[in-house]
Amino acid sequence: MSDQHAQPSQHFETLAIHAGQEPDPATGAVVPPIYQVSTYKQDGVGGLRGGYEYSRSANPTRTALEHNLAALEGGRRGLAFASGLAAEDCLLRTLLAPGDHVVIPNDAYGGTFRLFDKVVSRWGVEWSVADTSDPAAVRAALRPRTKAIWVETPSNPLLGISDIAALADIARTAGVRLVVDNTFASPYLQQPLALGADVVVHSTTKYMGGHSDVVGGALVVGDDTLGEELAYHQNAMGAIAGPFDAWLVMRGIKTLAVRMDRHSENATRVAELLASHPKVAEVFYPGRPEHAGHEVAAKQMRAFGGMVSFRVVGGEQAAVDVCDRTELFTLGESLGGVESLIEHPGRMTHASVAGSALEVPADLVRLSVGIESIDDLLTDLTGALGR
Repeated sequence: MSDQHAQPSQHFETLAIHAGQEPDPATGAVVPPIYQVSTYKQDGVGGLRGGYEYSRSANPTRTALEHNLAALEGGRRGLAFASGLAAEDCLLRTLLAPGDHVVIPNDAYGGTFRLFDKVVSRWGVEWSVADTSDPAAVRAALRPRTKAIWVETPSNPLLGISDIAALADIARTAGVRLVVDNTFASPYLQQPLALGADVVVHSTTKYMGGHSDVVGGALVVGDDTLGEELAYHQNAMGAIAGPFDAWLVMRGIKTLAVRMDRHSENATRVAELLASHPKVAEVFYPGRPEHAGHEVAAKQMRAFGGMVSFRVVGGEQAAVDVCDRTELFTLGESLGGVESLIEHPGRMTHASVAGSALEVPADLVRLSVGIESIDDLLTDLTGALGR
């Protein structure tokens, strides 16, 4: 497979549209074809055309997406998977062996926690929780068998911010890998590899796809050797992105920059409304100056993203009632689509962390702020909150 390294002379918006997505040489089509194929004709035994023999190992549509992902994150190798958790599973099986240890954040996606707590722990991998917004806490959590520090920034669902460069220094000194889940930010808003991370994780279901019509995941790395190891496990385990799913993610990526600008603008306005509302007890949005991670976020992010969480006065039932009363904000899991979503993390996306160190407040509501008219979104939230 050819080198996926991004061309530094091109800006993000250009790479999003063109990297890995050159016109089809056979027809001149400006959009890469969907190669809905399982196998490929060989010119004699072992004579492969373009390196393709079986679509679990490689598929031209997936190759185009993987080159695009590498370019957007400034990495050497991108790999596309059937889901974000499939990408995480491949990464963990590649990096870890029985007896190894991983530091995970105290505010992480419920599915990631479940993967550590219920799956990889069964084959002898140990994990412990640290506040990754505090570099000293992360350093203190390291053990002799630690192999990775796992970070989400912004985190899900409390929008915590971790200093990627500071954690990269800690990881480098300790000889461990720094893994950054960049799903909430997207590569348009944040570049973890440039800040010293070793691996970037994405659920491409979210902002990369952007239209709530595809499930996918990705890994991007800056090291060729690690990239080859991940590619081996990707093929050996088989949880790859299908060609149509890869094509849908590429379609979404073309508008990622303009969408993230609008998501961020709308979320800033939503956070302002919530902060001034008498029925809201606390707002979590890194774009607000009072957010504990605001200065770090301003340093390492282009803008602050489209996710906002808040606690409701009146407790859990009041939070559930707000979720039930919105009209434009659709009650549903996931995030990152053009439409606005609302959910109750404690009963929905983060039910798996109940009773653990990662348990989320029962009165918490999470918003994925879409790109609709901001006036309509504010009206909807005002009505749902009441007076």
